[in-house]
Amino acid sequence: MDPALFDGILLFQIGFLEVSFWDVLDVSIVAYLMYRIYMLLKGSIAFNIFIGVLILYLVYGLVDALKMEMLSVILGEFVSVGFIIIIIIFQPEVRRFLLILGNTTLQGRTNFLRRWLDKSLGNSEERQAHVVEIKSALLRMSKEKTGALLVFAKSLTLQNISNTYVEVDARITAGLLESIFNKESPLHDGAVVLGKGRILAAGCILPVSESMELPPSAGLRHRAAVGITERTIAVAFVVSEETGAISFAAQGKIEMALSESRLTELINQHYEV
Repeated sequence: MDPALFDGILLFQIGFLEVSFWDVLDVSIVAYLMYRIYMLLKGSIAFNIFIGVLILYLVYGLVDALKMEMLSVILGEFVSVGFIIIIIIFQPEVRRFLLILGNTTLQGRTNFLRRWLDKSLGNSEERQAHVVEIKSALLRMSKEKTGALLVFAKSLTLQNISNTYVEVDARITAGLLESIFNKESPLHDGAVVLGKGRILAAGCILPVSESMELPPSAGLRHRAAVGITERTIAVAFVVSEETGAISFAAQGKIEMALSESRLTELINQHYEV
């Protein structure tokens, strides 16, 4: 349809101001982007930096309006390279924002392709068997209060997730997962990465989140789970060594104390063969 057809559509009028279809669409898109940016920065150190940058721009506008020449020149030097400074300071947040946009756009297509492949290649039984093994391992470790961190790599390679790991490349079984996280195992402190229907690696060292939104009870495993999901499209499951509670992290957010039914739902939703 030709966009020019919408140019003459007047939705409503406020005094002398005419509001068209494209005005509403424009405001809606900007509002959505602002909301996503706020949600991305909320509770992080970057949010405080963003407020500082915003205040700097407001002060510069005020100083320039009052014709305070010396301050205008000094602040103008910062403002002139402000965009570059913002990109440098917020590089992790910009990367995460683009990942979220891309992941949201491709999620529906990926789910459709996965369902189609399950039917076409007959791998639904294999996938369901893996889901049962993963769930069994998490519930057993939860009951025994064995600390654990499982990462679903999705379409990522090991190098996209961690630079430090021990390659495993083994069949997914509950017994193997439990043995890796056994307190006597030399690999129990790192994360295990699952992908392509295999246990890809163990002992993975992950980036740790600095988010201030995480509860005080969140330990290093929880922060590592959130950290990897802030930087990639991977998701993670955590078993607390102190309480045995199972948590789930995705897109830089964490859902704690999962019920068994919720755990099953999340594994089914995010595990990919």
